[in-house]
Amino acid sequence: MKLLSNCLLIILSSASVIFISSCGGGSPDKKAGGQKSDTLTVADTGYTGVKKYYSGTRLVKEVTFRNGIRHGETRTYYQGGQLYQRFWYENDLREDSAKWYYLEGQVFRSTPYRHDTIDGIQMQYYRSGRVKAKIGYKKGLRTPFFQEFTQDGKLVTGYPEIVASVNDEYATKGQVRINLELSDKSEKVKFFRGEFTNGVFDTAQCKPLNTVKGKAYINLKKSKPPQPNYVSVIAEIITGFGNRYLTEKKIDLPYNDLN
Repeated sequence: MKLLSNCLLIILSSASVIFISSCGGGSPDKKAGGQKSDTLTVADTGYTGVKKYYSGTRLVKEVTFRNGIRHGETRTYYQGGQLYQRFWYENDLREDSAKWYYLEGQVFRSTPYRHDTIDGIQMQYYRSGRVKAKIGYKKGLRTPFFQEFTQDGKLVTGYPEIVASVNDEYATKGQVRINLELSDKSEKVKFFRGEFTNGVFDTAQCKPLNTVKGKAYINLKKSKPPQPNYVSVIAEIITGFGNRYLTEKKIDLPYNDLN
């Protein structure tokens, strides 16, 4: 009788093991013929809360997580402990306005984000709180919208313009050379061949020109198919405030077969 009881115990234990194995994962099913397991696997949700990062004893950054990804406010700090940056994340993507701060605590720059991409008007400020600059972005790309202001609130004007001169060697060499520079002879410039596309400066659509000491050129040669009788150029100019001012110029060509 005791032997029979032991046998029944072994059989029941074996049945339990078989049941657990069949409900525990996909490996047995794959070996049996690749059928999908009925098991629902729940991923590790990860950490939820605020993590603090240090360099030695100095607090460098605080990051808010939800289920292991950034969700909420992230802060970084100057070496002295003052707030330097503040970002807002939703599901690991930057959203809303990111802010940078002066050491004294005033906002230096506010940048709008949408789905982790700059989109909208970036604002810059003086320590006094007055607006220093407004710069336009659309889906991560710069727009021509650009304003800078003096410390007393006056709009800055008088930015340099693109100056183009034409060397016409069409009759002798079948080519025309366009020389480019700025009206104030500034060397803080990069020239691009192209134009604003859908209201933005898309570097994928514009060809950078070799700009040396504020000067660049375009060599156009005679071609058989008819071509536009103009060429467009964009100048990216570094202003006295350190911002990138964009200006475009359409240059008329003397012939309509240059490329």
